[in-house]
Amino acid sequence: EVQLVESGGGLVQAGGSLRLSCAASGFTFDDYVIGWFRQAPGKEREGVSCISRSDGSTWYADSVKGRFTLSSDNAKNTAYLQMNSLKPEDTAVYYCAAAGSPIRAQAMGVYHLYDYWGQGTQVTVSS
Repeated sequence: EVQLVESGGGLVQAGGSLRLSCAASGFTFDDYVIGWFRQAPGKEREGVSCISRSDGSTWYADSVKGRFTLSSDNAKNTAYLQMNSLKPEDTAVYYCAAAGSPIRAQAMGVYHLYDYWGQGTQVTVSS
């Protein structure tokens, strides 16, 4: 059974940092595209950052480029999202997702291309 479990969310002041973790089980990490998405109240789910484990290609939303960094540890089957210089507009529930089929880099942020989802972790940035 494929499982994705996020952790690391919380409350932080603007300008602060958080690191989210996504622990995966039930599938081979290397064969999947791993993505981070977020959804704020009243808004659609949006892509934040994604990585294709097969070729190492990455994608970042324009709103987080230069502030967020996605990485992964294959030995631990875990992906991380380091979030720096957080802004109040980053407040959302953050989800980890995995796709079993290749996704071209330009489409990595499209949430309906992903097959498996975690339960989400809340990130709140106060001003």
